[in-house]
Amino acid sequence: MDLVLTVPAIVVLTPVLLAIALAIKLDSSGPVLFKQQRLGRGNRLFELYKFRSMRTETCDANGDASTARNDARITRVGRIIRATSLDELPQLINVLRSDMSLVGPRPHALGSLAGLELFWDVDQRYWHRHALKPGITGLAQVRGHRGATLKRDDLINRLQSDLEYFERWTLWRDIGILLSTAKVVVHRNAF
Repeated sequence: MDLVLTVPAIVVLTPVLLAIALAIKLDSSGPVLFKQQRLGRGNRLFELYKFRSMRTETCDANGDASTARNDARITRVGRIIRATSLDELPQLINVLRSDMSLVGPRPHALGSLAGLELFWDVDQRYWHRHALKPGITGLAQVRGHRGATLKRDDLINRLQSDLEYFERWTLWRDIGILLSTAKVVVHRNAF
């Protein structure tokens, strides 16, 4: 399903991808793509691609500082592409490279914190989510569990959804999640 949907999506979205790349270049100096190491299936590191939405000099390679609402690091174009989730589109390349799937647990930055704790220190079950390929979207996202993880419960809610997805996976559920994603592309926690 990943390839059947991703290849045509890239072809159809090419003008949008090029327009976003041009807007990023005109808005601020630096590369169009932001690349960051993330943990994937089997705890294997891979390079995740996103459109760069922050000023180059303030980008956080490890993801130690979560993005906050009205974050000064975000560029003008970055604010728009983050609010509409368009910054995620380059992850289609990750799907083609087989690092990611369209649907699965979202890959988190290595330095991601829930409150003051690293994600994997909050709950030992966190590592179970790496039995699957990470996804561009997932059950946690369509349930509204996205954005900053200011407290432990923010991560626990995501983790519960990820583990439920893992335990009850079906192709039909993936299709349902993909269709439901359209409703949360623009979300109050997307900043």
